Amino acid sequence: MAKTKKPVSDSLSKSTKASPVKAEALQQPQHYFNRELSWLEFNYRVLYEALDERTPLLERLKFMAIVSSNLDEFFMVRVAGLKQQVKAEVRKLTPDGRTPQQQLNDISDRLHPVFAEQHQHFQTILRPLLADQGIHLLDYIDLNQEQRAYLQSYFEEKIFPVLTPLAVDPGHPFPFISNLSLNLAVVVKDPEIDQEHFARVKVPKVLPRFIKLPQDPDSNSNQESLTWIGVPLEQVIAHNLEALFPGMNIQEYHPFRITRNADIAVEEDEADDLLLAIEQELRKRRWGGSVVRMEVPSTLSPEVRDMLMRELSLGPEDVYDVEGLLGLGDLMSFMGLPRPDLKDIPWTPVIPPRLQRFSDLDFDLSQSGTEADGDLFTEIRERGDVLFHHPYHSFTATVQHFITTAAHDPDVLAIKMTLYRTSGDSPIIHSLIDAAENGKQVAVLVELKARFDEENNILWARKLEQAGVHVVYGLVGLKTHTKISMVVRQERQHIRRYVHIGTGNYNPKTAKLYTDLGLLTCNDAIGADLTDLFNHLTGYSRQRSYRKLLVAPVNMRDRMEALIRQEINHAKQGGTGRIVAKMNALVDPSLIATLYEASQVGVQIDLIVRGICCLRPGIEGLSENIRVISVIGRFLEHSRIFYFYNEGQERVFIGSADWMPRNLNRRVEAVVPVEDSVIAKDLQEILGIMLSDNRQAWELQPDGSYRQRRPSEDGVAQGSHEILMQMARDN
Repeated sequence: MAKTKKPVSDSLSKSTKASPVKAEALQQPQHYFNRELSWLEFNYRVLYEALDERTPLLERLKFMAIVSSNLDEFFMVRVAGLKQQVKAEVRKLTPDGRTPQQQLNDISDRLHPVFAEQHQHFQTILRPLLADQGIHLLDYIDLNQEQRAYLQSYFEEKIFPVLTPLAVDPGHPFPFISNLSLNLAVVVKDPEIDQEHFARVKVPKVLPRFIKLPQDPDSNSNQESLTWIGVPLEQVIAHNLEALFPGMNIQEYHPFRITRNADIAVEEDEADDLLLAIEQELRKRRWGGSVVRMEVPSTLSPEVRDMLMRELSLGPEDVYDVEGLLGLGDLMSFMGLPRPDLKDIPWTPVIPPRLQRFSDLDFDLSQSGTEADGDLFTEIRERGDVLFHHPYHSFTATVQHFITTAAHDPDVLAIKMTLYRTSGDSPIIHSLIDAAENGKQVAVLVELKARFDEENNILWARKLEQAGVHVVYGLVGLKTHTKISMVVRQERQHIRRYVHIGTGNYNPKTAKLYTDLGLLTCNDAIGADLTDLFNHLTGYSRQRSYRKLLVAPVNMRDRMEALIRQEINHAKQGGTGRIVAKMNALVDPSLIATLYEASQVGVQIDLIVRGICCLRPGIEGLSENIRVISVIGRFLEHSRIFYFYNEGQERVFIGSADWMPRNLNRRVEAVVPVEDSVIAKDLQEILGIMLSDNRQAWELQPDGSYRQRRPSEDGVAQGSHEILMQMARDN
């Protein structure tokens, strides 16, 4: 890390005083933001990266795609859940005092204009900017005759054989329309009997969404490499519908896209085999639940709109009109264009200085007794804990190296690990299989209930079992979200445990995109705690106490509240109260109320919350000593850090848990204290950098809006991600 470290304890002035809100009123609805509406504000901050002229052009398309993918999941899970609550006549109010129906109404009111703004910006701003850079996403009607002739031939050879038109009439019921599918609603007329018919044509996902047109052969090769011309697949289909309906007159056609309820519900108590039960639910997801949203062009005729709404059981609030292209999530494919001038400067993760001298991953790990065998373990044992910060530090040379080394080290007796999400070609999985084949005891907890990764996790669970790995699927009623691994090693006459505790998944792909932290240590007490935790996860245990770890749902809530109250007590006694907490989401009403109490007695609180924040900052007498920022940029902020001043005896923690009811009550989570003073200062420095950010940081206002920080006229933009990349390079 950088040489000069500014303590986070110095970054705020002393407290101000105001008449406090009474204790019994701290949990009144007006003191909380709605969870769903707060998430929409987060997604708008992501959208702003696409609107911001400072963002490179293709990166703006990437953010457009991320916003759309985020919304797909939001409707599939959150909106679908609210609709189910309305159907079940649930009347329980949220902490902010809303019913399920009120939340649906407010979501619709907020989201419709944002949805329109997103699509209009792409259509009227980004498409022309792309054209200026030689990237032409054309409409079919703008093509010349040569281009149309090419696409007709392309359609006949590669598209037509894949298509299946489905008629709707008394003999053909309205077809099932799959989740997130793009379709054409087609109205044809039979000229012989002068009767109109409706048909649906699915735009196949097995073909590219955007069809590239050949370049002019007379153009020079350099220019060709900088030019891309293409057209959306659905438009090619639409202009060749006569081939699908010979003898019919095409009256009208319109693209539309639907979103279904895709959440999985498994009664674990009644499932004899959790793996099979989830497989059955996955098959149901493929068929899909009820439709919760439909996206249509603004030009859709009233007759077709009414028919689709009736057949799909949708109300007007469930229909989102689009100007231009539907399904902007597919814009992510443009990131594959060879145009580095339109993207962020590439980042190559670095190897932490302490690991550089033995980071060559090509050495022969199968040879026993070599220095490389125990090099990493020796480094940890003799020189102390190691901190990783991804994606600034290489996942391959750190976490993956730790597991790979353990898999082949003849002195390693056992490896235990939790897997929540991992990649489809995970090298971690292959190392675990190698370890089992090398005769080591390998136990892996695979969380089958990790949403939208269930199928991938089932695949890996079976491969691990076939290799002789002990695979378990977690605890009934709880998701295992913690990110932990433990290596048990024979060293002379002693057994020593080396552990990794992190904030992110063991996934080399997301490790390049998400900011996450990981700690490698051989601390005896932490190793003993992880042994107890793994025994709890794999066997029968009611472990209720841990030496160092904060574990949910066992002791984490109580310990976090106690740490906050410790700052309250210091402030009441005339000392300094200081808290800085970084997380993905802050939702839990009880912890929020405790933070309000802390603010009222003068504890200075900075919260770095990427996404949902239900706490209302800056309210006189309630939260005037609380500041909330959100950092949005090229990397997804995913690390969790918790800092407590503790009258100068500072305490710093990292781990997998956000301050949400689900993390504290319904998930297995682990947060570890960082006791190495150098590493603790490094973590404080990360927090300080983010608190000083005036490029990527947004500050939450008392009314729930966010205001992006900007440098002063003569100031310099300081973005967290750029600073941390530079620090990694310098080190």
